[in-house]
Amino acid sequence: MNNNNEKKYIRSHEPVFWGLFGAGGTLTAFMTPVMILITGILVPIGLFGEGKFNYQQIHQFATSWYGAAIILILVALPLWHTFHRIFHGLHDLGVKQGRDWQQVICYGSAFAVTIFVLTLLLQMIAA
Repeated sequence: MNNNNEKKYIRSHEPVFWGLFGAGGTLTAFMTPVMILITGILVPIGLFGEGKFNYQQIHQFATSWYGAAIILILVALPLWHTFHRIFHGLHDLGVKQGRDWQQVICYGSAFAVTIFVLTLLLQMIAA
């Protein structure tokens, strides 16, 4: 039996980033219009959330474990989506030099901001 004809599979990290990209894009597409409608239009004109969007209520929500998890998801997934799109947008524009550094900068920035937001939320819960 000749082993030279066997196909070798190369492992890639791309499925992880495409998964974060897809989740962030879906979340952005569905949640952003709703958040803009509620916080940008309905609350300011007084049609929604009578007394529900004051500082104490928002702080109480943000300092609960489920509120912090929701905030982290609402910030991190669209961020990963954005940086993944920027990375592939650079390739589409023909910027092919330094592709490894582009990955480090794009995905590293998304990771760093995600950890930063997670740290802030954990400090808020602990306080």
